[in-house]
Amino acid sequence: MGARFRGMFKTGDLGAEFSALMLLPPLRAMGPMRVTDLAEFKQADPSTVSRQAAQLVKAGLARREADPVDGRASRLAVTEAGVQACERVREARAAMLERALADWPAERITAFTDLFEEFNHAVEALLRTDPTTPRREPA
Repeated sequence: MGARFRGMFKTGDLGAEFSALMLLPPLRAMGPMRVTDLAEFKQADPSTVSRQAAQLVKAGLARREADPVDGRASRLAVTEAGVQACERVREARAAMLERALADWPAERITAFTDLFEEFNHAVEALLRTDPTTPRREPA
């Protein structure tokens, strides 16, 4: 979605950078998790995710809570404000995609979405099974 999306939707209004906001959907879907687990899921450097998590906590979009398995550790959880932020970002993305596809006939949109879904499944399968796939992005 890149810079154009960020320009259309002022993520700063939510109190965190776009990259930090992209941590909210998996937290919302999978529930609270340690920053290290979130970094692994996102295939990102743990220090980067930790910095992004701190933005979310400062903005009130996430909170730290004790890990019930290991009280010395903490997990990151989405707050109600974070759920609302997820929805705002989703709506902004949907509006942008709607504009981008406005002139496409319905059958092309259907074909595109089917192929894109197939592509995503293939990439996800590769990431799960290919030992040569890099597991982390650089900080």
